[in-house]
Amino acid sequence: MEKKPLVYFLCTGNSCRSQIADGFLKALGGDKYEVKSAGLEAHGLNPRAVQTMNEAGIDISNHTSDVIDPEILKDADYIITLCGHANDNCPVVRNDKAERWHWGFEDPAKATGTEEEITAKFNEVRDSIKNRIEQFVKEGK
Repeated sequence: MEKKPLVYFLCTGNSCRSQIADGFLKALGGDKYEVKSAGLEAHGLNPRAVQTMNEAGIDISNHTSDVIDPEILKDADYIITLCGHANDNCPVVRNDKAERWHWGFEDPAKATGTEEEITAKFNEVRDSIKNRIEQFVKEGK
């Protein structure tokens, strides 16, 4: 069996945006891609990210918040950063085969306001990430 291309989603803390992207790509393109996510640091899985994904029908509650693994980074076919901090601070990679992209999304974990406003921000970012993942799967990258 041919090896599936490895997509490595990176964010600052691997708690929210990268977890959402990981969950959507596994659900929508897991037959085509191997999917991993990590952060510059491991901040733990954000409970609101779990909740917003549950509302979208995807369970990420068993995901772990991981620090970037140099071996996975080296083997990745696609390295996709989801926040400016990760894009600016991602380790230099000796990987000529990887396509490196930046998909910048607002950090819903920084949302303030009422519970409804915070939930709305999480849902907005979730839906934006889902749309980008759908485009990625449709285009084959």
